[in-house]
Amino acid sequence: MRRPSRLAFPLLALVFVLPGIPGLGTTERALLGHALAVGLIAAVTWAGVALVDAWAALIVQRHDIRVADNLEARRVLTQVTVLERTLVIVIVVLGVAAALMTFPRVREIGSSLLVSAGVAGLAIGLAARPVLENLVAGLQLAFTQPIRVDDVVIVEGEWGWIEEITATYVVVRIWDQRRLIVPLSYFISQPFQNWTRRSADILGTVFLHVDYTLPVQAVREELERLCRANPLWDGRVCVLQVTEAGERTLQLRALVSAASSEKAWDLRVALREQLVAFLQREHPDCLPQVRLDTHGTRRTVDVEA
Repeated sequence: MRRPSRLAFPLLALVFVLPGIPGLGTTERALLGHALAVGLIAAVTWAGVALVDAWAALIVQRHDIRVADNLEARRVLTQVTVLERTLVIVIVVLGVAAALMTFPRVREIGSSLLVSAGVAGLAIGLAARPVLENLVAGLQLAFTQPIRVDDVVIVEGEWGWIEEITATYVVVRIWDQRRLIVPLSYFISQPFQNWTRRSADILGTVFLHVDYTLPVQAVREELERLCRANPLWDGRVCVLQVTEAGERTLQLRALVSAASSEKAWDLRVALREQLVAFLQREHPDCLPQVRLDTHGTRRTVDVEA
């Protein structure tokens, strides 16, 4: 606020002393008065933008999204970010419009447009439709919050985090460090997945295909032991189930929980490797096989992939 005030107060002082300045003609006085009016409008616009930025910065400082349970902080940050940028756009547009309306020729054009508002209004409305859609979507997003900053989402088949929310688009940071730019209106009109809508807790799965002779209880006990030994597991869910019985193999599903999607991914990878190593070490004969039964004599034939 200091910089706008440094501009506004001298301009305001000049406005008051302008009528008393000797030696100025009517034309010069009018030009100087017009310049001072435009300068004051610019200063007020600048001050309005600075005030909104200061308010947003104050709110953001009070809510740290780096903590583990950051749902409330992300909710507030999303609302503040969208509202701040929407207000800045509105203030700047009003400031520019007010400055332009100080020019007589612009006022005449504005009056003529109002008279012929039918076709001109339709053309302007069609041209501004995408911008207006995104501005309205931004306000909807700020209050309904289908997404928040740092949410884990799947958009257009891409898995990533909401990195930034602007007044017209959203930046999604994909897991491989690419950035997906999505219009705000997309999140109001199109379906997408939000993995952290209520909380960051998430379940992960590990699938294994094994032979029918495998003792499932032994694998279940090994899974529980591995989960207890892994710091990525949050202690909520650790279950092994037989989810499918095919012609040649059983499908086992390990269902485990973690505090976030990143930890769930790392936990799944670790458990998959450790369970495969356990099967190779303790039950190598229970890996997927093809059996051939000839005249009542069963033979096991290993089939290479």
